[in-house]
This record gives sequence, structure tokens and C-alpha cells, in this order.
Amino acid sequence: MVKKECVAMLLAGGQGSRLGVLTTKLAKPAVPFGGKYRIIDFPLSNCINSGIDTVGVLTQYQPLELNTYIGNGQSWDLDRNEGGVAILPPYVKDKAGEWYKGTANAIFQNIGFIDSYSPEYVLILSGDHIYKMDYSKMLEFHKVKGADCTIAVIDVPLKEASRFGIMNTRDDGTIYEFEEKPANPKSTNASMGIYVFTWSKLREYLIADEEDKSSANDFGKNIIPAMLANGEHMFAYPFKGYWKDVGTVESLWQANMDLLSLEPELRLDDDTWRIYGKNPVEPPHFAARSSSVNNSMLTEGVRAYGTVEDSILFHGVTVEKGAVVKKSIVMPGSLIKEGAVVEYAVIAEDVTIGRNAVIGSIADAERGTGFKNGGIAVVGRGITVGDGVKVACDEMVRQDISGEAQK
Repeated sequence: MVKKECVAMLLAGGQGSRLGVLTTKLAKPAVPFGGKYRIIDFPLSNCINSGIDTVGVLTQYQPLELNTYIGNGQSWDLDRNEGGVAILPPYVKDKAGEWYKGTANAIFQNIGFIDSYSPEYVLILSGDHIYKMDYSKMLEFHKVKGADCTIAVIDVPLKEASRFGIMNTRDDGTIYEFEEKPANPKSTNASMGIYVFTWSKLREYLIADEEDKSSANDFGKNIIPAMLANGEHMFAYPFKGYWKDVGTVESLWQANMDLLSLEPELRLDDDTWRIYGKNPVEPPHFAARSSSVNNSMLTEGVRAYGTVEDSILFHGVTVEKGAVVKKSIVMPGSLIKEGAVVEYAVIAEDVTIGRNAVIGSIADAERGTGFKNGGIAVVGRGITVGDGVKVACDEMVRQDISGEAQK
């Protein structure tokens, strides 16, 4: 194969259990986002926009839909004869096979793929973050510093720093300490889970880590601490811009709502850095005279006959006359029937919300709790919620229901 300066490895095999029913049958990177995208569109688009045209996508949990969605990579201009996108699931070798045991083990199992391109550098990415980033600038930073490892960091509020892996650095950006979710953080440099490694160096550590039977085979728990302990040249690359880990229902909902701000930090209409994706061919959206649509995103194929406020509706969604959708995400193919109210909710794909059903904070208000004490109501994929059913905030609907809601 042709030699590549940098190969990207995109970790996309996570189960996403904190997203509950949204990932029961779907890999987290394949979860719909922003009206017409999926989460994985962001790192894939960042790669091609950054001039990185060789990407290995490491899949594992519920990979069918994600694999089908990526296909040959044409949607991201990654259908290349030399390079392009490659789906890399675990496979049987040496008369044995095993699942990816951790992030480092996933890369270890694909050393052969990386070696085939003889790269100088390897870019490690996560498939569950929403952001725009020029990786070529981070790679140039890595080269100038003569680094063995460069870790992208973002400044977070001190009160939130204990939720992240924190990089403590010197004035020149060198990392002298890594703390995983510290109770008393020394800095606010949170790791974004984006790494550039000099491949020859990382290769050595991956092999040594695999030989250590006590290792968790994880970058954050094993590879990074081992490199620090051995005094390797490690630097923090400061990133300024929008970045959101959408690993929970609340963060996924908030990231979508952020798009509806008057001046959103993450702009999807920026022609200088487009986000690409595979989109179905649907007719233009239609808002009837009976409808009231305010501060919302309506994608192709949406039919709005009722009220839609501060919400994001994906392709093929129908909101019938008299129905109300507020501060919610409604994913592809779902139907909100006449008189239903959906507020502070995430409605998964191909859901039917029955007539006069109440989903979200309104139902919570009737129970006397209010949104501030609850979370986001979630209805799982393909579920039918019967007429008149009430589903409060922080409830997840996992099966068809009629009458009182079941958690």
C-alpha cells in the first residue's frame, strides 16, 4: 500500500449504556444528531477537512447499522483506492479471537492495518464527541514540539474538572502528570480523548502493554501513565471551540439544543468546515397553515401540522394538528399524533406517540415534581405510546405501553 504520513484510528465500538434505550440496538456513534447527522459524522468530517484521508473505524457493539451507514465512505470523500475508510471489527486470528478488551487493545489488534501504510504518526479519535477540529494543526504542533505523544485538552470549569481526565502541564505545555477524574483537580486542562502519537513509539508501548496481563489495556489507565513514568516527550494541545461529550441523555439533549441558540458556538451552516453525512432522499419539509413553528430545525420529509418550538425534527417526522412539541428531539420516522404534548424529551426513531399522550416535563408538572427535579423523558426506538399515556421526565420507555407509563 502507499505510504501515509498520518493514519486516523476512530474508536467507535462503545456500548453507550448511559444513553439507555437509545443504544439498546444501536452503537453510540450511530445515534442521530442535529436533525440530519449522526454522531460519527463529526470526527469523519474533521478527518477529511483536515487532509487525513486514511481512517480505520474500530467497531464492536451493535455494529450493523453503523457499518451500513459508513459504507464505502463516499459521503465523506473517503472512498479512496489508496487509503479511505476501513471498518475494523475484532476478528479471529492465530486460531483464537477476542473482543477488543480496551482502547489500547483495540489499536494493538490493528497494528497490521496501521503498519501497512508505514505512517509516521497515528491520530486516535473517539466516535462519540460533537465538535469541529482541524487535526492538521494539532499534528503540526506535535511535529514542532518533537513530541512522542500530544493530547488535546480543553479548559473546563473547575467545578466540573473532576469529571474528566486532567492533564497537569508546565508553562511550555509539557505534561508532567495525568489524573483520572481527580477529587481535587490541580488544573482545568481536561483531556478530549484525542491523541497524536509518533507511531514507532506508540507501537512499542502497545506491545509491552499487551504482554502485561494485569493491564486494563486502556490509553488513559495504562498507556499514558506508562509513557509519563518513562519520561517520554508528552505535550498538551490546547483546543478552543465547541466540544461536547454526548455520552448521556442530558448531554445529547443539551448539545442539540445548543444548535438552536441565537449565536450557536457550533455552526452547521459554516461553508468553510462542512459536516458531511449520508442523508436519505426525502421531499422538502412541509409546515401547514395550521402549524406554528418557532426556533426549530425541520429536516427533509418533516410534516408539521401542529406546534413546534425550540425543537429538532429529523427526516420523516410528522406532527399532527393540535400536537405540541417543545424543547425536544424527535428522531427519524416518528409520529406525534393529534393532541399529544412532547416537552423536554428525546423521541427515538420510528416511534408513535398516541393521541393526547403527554411526554416529558408537562407530565412531571402534573405529578408535582417539575423539570428541575427531573431529567429528559426518553422513548425507545420503534415504541408505540398509547393514547392518553403520561410519561414523566427521567423516565425511559422500553416497550409498547397503553394506560399508565412503565419505566
